[in-house]
Amino acid sequence: MANLQSTILQLLTGMKFTILIFCLTLLFSLPLGLLVAKGRMSGNRIVSGIIRVYISIMRGTPLMLQLLIVYFGPWYIFKIPLRDLTIGDLDYRFVATIIGFTINYAAYFAEIFRGGIQSMPLGQYEAAQVLGFSKSQTFFRIILPQVIKRVLPPVTNEVITLVKDTSLAQVLAVSEMFIAAKSLASAQVSVVPFVVAGVFYYIMNGIIEIGMNKLELKLRYYS
Repeated sequence: MANLQSTILQLLTGMKFTILIFCLTLLFSLPLGLLVAKGRMSGNRIVSGIIRVYISIMRGTPLMLQLLIVYFGPWYIFKIPLRDLTIGDLDYRFVATIIGFTINYAAYFAEIFRGGIQSMPLGQYEAAQVLGFSKSQTFFRIILPQVIKRVLPPVTNEVITLVKDTSLAQVLAVSEMFIAAKSLASAQVSVVPFVVAGVFYYIMNGIIEIGMNKLELKLRYYS
């Protein structure tokens, strides 16, 4: 029991970084995804083409590979020594992890947002124009609230996947929960740390699912 308590306490320390990776990724990738979606629907073929290539690369290559490129790329490609960069208590390993996760998930969110925006009837845009709404007012006050309601289920799926994908931060040796469980399992010659880590991931996803379901219920008045 004492060994189990020690394992839980050490995993909780790693869980702080897991939660931080999760929160920062959502904070940056959701608005970036909306911006990318707008670029994807742009009437400018050059902008739209560049965005298509970006989304294709992000969705067509492993996240682990993208993390390695973000971390090692600045030095091997541009000879910029970012590996020694520190921001407060955080080193560039953690910063590269957030960048990698953000640009990857922004591509997925962009396609979800694009599908939601393009599913809106053209009559709503025309009605808003007749009522004197500007394009920005139409989008943020009429279209976006309805889009959020429509895309919430697929966004929830991506958010749940993000919780599990945080374990990929181990490729850059970021001390999140999975790498802590891996070290403990090796030291204890036991599978218990992996089981406990699995329980923590499951609890996190359960909390997210409950929160998203409540949010979906609150947004039903748009139906």
